[in-house]
Amino acid sequence: VQLQASGGGLVQAGESLRLSCAASGRPFGSYAMGWFRQAPGKEREFVAAISWSGGSTSYSDSVRGRFTVSRDNAKNSVYLQMNSLKPEDTAVYYCAASPRLLAIRPHLYDYWGQGTQVTVSS
Repeated sequence: VQLQASGGGLVQAGESLRLSCAASGRPFGSYAMGWFRQAPGKEREFVAAISWSGGSTSYSDSVRGRFTVSRDNAKNSVYLQMNSLKPEDTAVYYCAASPRLLAIRPHLYDYWGQGTQVTVSS
């Protein structure tokens, strides 16, 4: 599976962004999808995940209630709607594909996109 993330940018605190991740290659619908982020000097951290059907989701405590993950298997795409952004959300955001349901550890994901930068100014 090849993954291409997009939609990052520079926004002010309180604003919103929608990230997209387009997949190609192997059947997209057979993979759970995750979003991770990595800030400078920090480890990559789990943000959100969605099951292959879209029926189940998982979020980190830091984004729950502000971010929403969704997918459209017909378009081979997964999305991350980010509302009420905070400066601490600043990071490079990655999408990833896993055969395991709602995995939160990066090593459980087999395929990764190249990342898209999100910068939130205060």
